Amino acid sequence: MPLTIRRRELLLGAGAAAGLATVGMPGIARAEAASHTVQMLNVHPENKRLRQVFFPRIQVISPGDTVVFEATDRGHNSAVIDGMIPEGTEGWDGKIGDEVSVTLDQPGLYGYKCTPHASVGMVGLVIVRGEGALDNLEAAQDVRQRGKAKSAWEEIWEEVAAMEDLTSEEPAA
Repeated sequence: MPLTIRRRELLLGAGAAAGLATVGMPGIARAEAASHTVQMLNVHPENKRLRQVFFPRIQVISPGDTVVFEATDRGHNSAVIDGMIPEGTEGWDGKIGDEVSVTLDQPGLYGYKCTPHASVGMVGLVIVRGEGALDNLEAAQDVRQRGKAKSAWEEIWEEVAAMEDLTSEEPAA
């Protein structure tokens, strides 16, 4: 008895095979990649005593997600801090007043700052979850910080230590 394959079945099968072939391949974005916004602010929206802040200060994402640093208030930028990104990855250095959009594929810790306001504590962290998410933790913690950035990073590292399941690519349900 001859095997008959309809066009629709052939296309569905080919699509499924292509989808399976990309699972877990580096550089292939997940179908459900998300976009996350970090605001660059003069005043924290929930605590008016906090000035020159990124909100939220810590953003946990999955590989392939995009982080948009929104120029909500004037006079700020987002730039990686030397020594605070995974080895072999490229950083970013946004211009003052410009929105910056970065897509991060490699698990790890990405420390960033507002260049003119880092010493007053305007720093933040993106954590790309997955295997190897904490591989650059020690190197990032060893980076010398100045002014109020030093105490801001101490708080950030305490929050990171309390987080669970960062080595899984997907958030806990």
